[in-house]
Amino acid sequence: MRQDRLLKPNCRRVVAILVCLTFALLPGVLRPSNACAQTAVPTAIERTGPISPARREELYRTLRKHAKIIEAQATVVKTVAKLIGPTVVHIEADVTPRADSSYNRRHIEEAGSGVIILYRGKHYVLTNRHVVRNSQPEGIKINLADGRQIHPRMVWTDSETDIAVMQIEADKLVAAELGDSDRLEIGEFVLAVGSPFGLSQSVTYGIISATGRRDLQLGDAAVRFQNFLQTDAAINPGNSGGPLVNLRGEVIGINTAIASSSGGNEGIGFAIPINMFMIVGRQLIEQGKVSRAFLGVNLDADFGPAMATEVGLPCLVGARITGITKNSPAETAGLKIGDVILEFNNSRIEDDAHLVNLVSLTGVGKKVTLLIFRDRKIVTVEVEVGDRSKFQPGN
Repeated sequence: MRQDRLLKPNCRRVVAILVCLTFALLPGVLRPSNACAQTAVPTAIERTGPISPARREELYRTLRKHAKIIEAQATVVKTVAKLIGPTVVHIEADVTPRADSSYNRRHIEEAGSGVIILYRGKHYVLTNRHVVRNSQPEGIKINLADGRQIHPRMVWTDSETDIAVMQIEADKLVAAELGDSDRLEIGEFVLAVGSPFGLSQSVTYGIISATGRRDLQLGDAAVRFQNFLQTDAAINPGNSGGPLVNLRGEVIGINTAIASSSGGNEGIGFAIPINMFMIVGRQLIEQGKVSRAFLGVNLDADFGPAMATEVGLPCLVGARITGITKNSPAETAGLKIGDVILEFNNSRIEDDAHLVNLVSLTGVGKKVTLLIFRDRKIVTVEVEVGDRSKFQPGN
């Protein structure tokens, strides 16, 4: 019986097909199954063999109509590429180490990318420190998009963020517009532009895969302050220093590194957010160095879920204080050992590294608001951050 029940539907389907085909072959009024003849049989033929010229033309008309919709959306990407292209430069830097003997001197050249901006009426190239590290201005060749080659007048770098800024002068320079990287969300579309493997003006397309990436092993222990954007837009050697751009044509990041087991693109690239870059960049331009803010707290690197529950927090969040520097802004503001800093200047604190980054990128002397968890209560504290060099000479 079970076998019969399984066979019955198949039998009905065979009979229906035979009836349909039979009526389709009858002349005149005895063809009630026109729909069957026009859909089932031709569809089967289209899938397995040639289709008629008329049907091909119909499909092309449908395809062109649908393609117009996609092409209209793709125009945004093409327009962004046209706008950002003239602002992107290819950089070649002579980083030959100095030696007493020219015989022992080995010629080394780094290559990367950069983007031109206009700041207070002057033009600058933003790039990574590792692209121009140990290079003199006369040893750095900046190849503009129109084919001209120039040298920077001034070069400033910051090793702790891998940021470099170069002042340039030339006629008819085109500057990029800067966006707001603090407003970025995961999933937003972006373009990466640069010179991977020396191929200038290469454009790749992807999305923001993550934000706030820290503690990356970049091969340079000096990159202390990290807050990277992650993208799957293809980034390869030579892209370093080039812009990451949103669909408004605004620079929202500077491409810096990749995570790769092969040395090439594997869909995990990192860029310095432009807001973070310009906090450092403006200081380099205006005072030639970077002044780091200082709060004056030691933080618990082992602060985990169990301890968060123990102190009364519903989840793991914030940075727990284990020590206070004497005469520091933290001591002046009344912070205490055991306090958990939940927010710094309206930014929710994820962990101790996050707080260190936020403090270090805050202007010296700025007054900020801290949200503290103390004795199972929320406390608001105002603090004026100090200058790190006064508390930690040499840093």
